Amino acid sequence: MELSDRLKSLPPYHFAAYRRKLGELRAAGVDIIDLSMGDPDLPTPPEVVERLRVTAGEAVNQHYPEFGGMPALRTAFAAWFERRFGVALDHERELLPLLGSKEGVAHLPLAVLNPGDVALIPDPYYPAYPTAVALAGGTSRMLPVDAAHGWLPDLGAVPAEALKGARMLWLNYPNNPTGAAASHEFFEEAVRFARAHGLLLVHDMAYAEVTFDGYRPPSILEVDGAREVAIEFHSLSKAYNMAGFRVGMAVGNAGIVEGLARLKSNIDTGIFRPIQYAAITAIGLPESWLDERNAIYQGRRDRVLAACGRLGLAAESPRAGLYIWPRIPAGRTSAEFALELLDRAGLAVTPGTNFGAGGEGYLRISLTVPDARLDEALARLETVVAARA
Repeated sequence: MELSDRLKSLPPYHFAAYRRKLGELRAAGVDIIDLSMGDPDLPTPPEVVERLRVTAGEAVNQHYPEFGGMPALRTAFAAWFERRFGVALDHERELLPLLGSKEGVAHLPLAVLNPGDVALIPDPYYPAYPTAVALAGGTSRMLPVDAAHGWLPDLGAVPAEALKGARMLWLNYPNNPTGAAASHEFFEEAVRFARAHGLLLVHDMAYAEVTFDGYRPPSILEVDGAREVAIEFHSLSKAYNMAGFRVGMAVGNAGIVEGLARLKSNIDTGIFRPIQYAAITAIGLPESWLDERNAIYQGRRDRVLAACGRLGLAAESPRAGLYIWPRIPAGRTSAEFALELLDRAGLAVTPGTNFGAGGEGYLRISLTVPDARLDEALARLETVVAARA
């Protein structure tokens, strides 16, 4: 039997292939420090784990869950969203719990795109976006972004040809991989642009709660009229160190939320109820918990930036997210330099081109390893760069 042409046309998910290579090196005895993924090393809050443990032992929670989420979870999510962003949501029509935000990213194009429809995607990008579009039979059109423009797309410069057949525009701020932030004013422009061209705005906000220096990223739904054209994804993976729990939500346009819910009702049977109870506990934690956790990441951010500065690897200081996005030394491609770090120093980072052609000349360094290992990683990086000087 043959796989479908659609599946065969997809490249392997780059993290999956990279994890296999790292596993092979570790099996061979190589001490790898992995700065390639945004998988939080800090523990899930103990209150959350305890809520999961207790509710998992209750027989009523061991049956099929409600596919659209328990009412208690939906109302808790809506209350959290209003506290955080000042936006009141209809928890029945404008909010849908997800098996992690990536599940929503993957399924949304199936709900809204027809074969041949075009999705506009800023480049660099999270690789799941074009993959999801391709699986739905759509076509991705990349919009180059760069440091000079704050890694924001110049919406006024999108060519008319690119807008032919366009049905959606993907946005992701705080951004993965660049760490860039978007302002309320930019989101206002994006909403106007979407209205003018009949686009669905898809905003991936997975890094909303990992922030530094007092920064509070805005939701696109804070913009007047955004609910007419936008849907936004949120995740507890990074927000509350719950990557393995697989829980998030989609919020925004009621018609799109309903369509995504209809699709999901034919694909999955919802989130394990104990995980829903754990999520309710997480989003009810005090702000002080987030502040303390983010202070740890901010300290790591500052140490990585200081090391990059000493080594001549230009990098902007992100106000949110789990990554540093430095330029690499001249004379190597991103992939070549990343491989050199792995082979010579046992240091795993992600080449910028794993996030599209616009990532050439950059690396993505994750902040998700314990402090002592991060310091060792920076020492290894310095050894490799110094040897090339």
